[in-house]
Amino acid sequence: MGERLGKKAAIVGMSVVDKFRDECAVVGVYGHPEAANMVYLGLYALQHRGQESSGIVSSDSGALISHRQMGLVADVFKEDIIKRLRGSSAIGHNRYSTAGQSHLKNAQPLVVEYAGGPIAVAHNGNLVNAQTLRGELEAYGSIFQSTSDTEVFIHLIATSKERTQMNRLVDALSRVSGAYSLVFLMLDRMIAVRDPMGFRPLVVGRFKTAADSDGYVVASETCALDLIEAEYIREVEPGEIITFGPQGMESLKPFPPVPHAKCIFEYIYFARPDSNLYGRNVYRIRKELGRQLARESPVEADLVTPVPDSGVPAAIGYAEESGFPLEFGLIRNHYVGRTFIEPAQSIRHFGVKIKLNAQREVLQGKRVVVVDDSIVRGTTSRKIIQMLRDAGAKEIHLRISSPPTMGPCFYGIDTPTRSELIASSHKVSEICEFIGADSLSYLSQEGMYVFLDGSRDGFCDACFSGNYPLHVDDEGKTKQLHLFEAMQQR
Repeated sequence: MGERLGKKAAIVGMSVVDKFRDECAVVGVYGHPEAANMVYLGLYALQHRGQESSGIVSSDSGALISHRQMGLVADVFKEDIIKRLRGSSAIGHNRYSTAGQSHLKNAQPLVVEYAGGPIAVAHNGNLVNAQTLRGELEAYGSIFQSTSDTEVFIHLIATSKERTQMNRLVDALSRVSGAYSLVFLMLDRMIAVRDPMGFRPLVVGRFKTAADSDGYVVASETCALDLIEAEYIREVEPGEIITFGPQGMESLKPFPPVPHAKCIFEYIYFARPDSNLYGRNVYRIRKELGRQLARESPVEADLVTPVPDSGVPAAIGYAEESGFPLEFGLIRNHYVGRTFIEPAQSIRHFGVKIKLNAQREVLQGKRVVVVDDSIVRGTTSRKIIQMLRDAGAKEIHLRISSPPTMGPCFYGIDTPTRSELIASSHKVSEICEFIGADSLSYLSQEGMYVFLDGSRDGFCDACFSGNYPLHVDDEGKTKQLHLFEAMQQR
């Protein structure tokens, strides 16, 4: 009993933030008279992938024009700024700091001038050998202006001994290891790149109107293409370099093929449900995960309610499979900004209550199945369960449409360290007791791939399974990985 209580006390001391942080978004437009405006709209559609900073760089009259600022897209870009970003080509970026400090100097796209001319880059992902490369580059005189691993690409290109710009890029990419979906902008062309394992998504589209038929767009998700009425062409393939220039769209695959490792958590949480990702619709997959969850973890209840917004599709699937009615027992406030003034007199669960409110009229006296996509630290789930109890729920059965999150991600998702992940050191029964639910069940690892008939080929699920596809040589991350591996062997 003493050991169990000790574990519970340790959990209570965790941070109140209980969600994965969104990763970054990249958008690029080539050959459109309102390129910067199209990029702005694309970034707006991809705001969910990063809310820390936003930036756009355009190419016009022999120069790259840049604007970067901390904040949301709609706050960073006003009409006068967009008008200043002239040119028919532009790239943009929304950032959440998966690597590097939260500071304007790390906002992207990064822009530099070197012997080969001006170049800008926007990056989604993380390099696992960034620290090693940075040390080598600094030893030879490179001076870094940011703490982001994205700057490593710039220095590798600038210091390459190759003669052509494309060969410099290939040389630079041959030295990096990790996750990267990149968009580069030069004076006369735009280049899109995806790492050989395909960790992070990147898609290509073409503008539909006849006047803009030669215009192309690349983006992290297809929902950005929908907003600007661009026609989806295909994904940038893992290991592919696509150049958009005077000759149109040209593809290069300079690296030997390797096993793919597409992020499974994009399907579970990160991507917008209206996007098509890795050839499949995200909404339909989340519904199917909810159906599978109902098959694996049935329970007698009166209704199913999602934790909005990310739990909604899975809750619909759970309700359809179980036959219980779907009700919105939790209502989300969609107008919560980045900051708010907390009252001096404490309001219980303030941080959660300002975003979610429980409906007594729906929940009073009911046995409720609550569906969410994940539990990270457990503290937000604990607050939500208490809100439901306060609203009169008779029984609360929490169902999670992903397996227990056991380890951190090193490939572009800012997950907490292993010690902060509640499932890495606590049994399901202990987590259930901590959050205060009547029962708790996760989706199985096998069930997570029900939409692929059980095949795991081509996906990275390291945060659930501990099977990391790439070695991490950053000292701190390697230590964290070793801790996780040791825990798995106990």
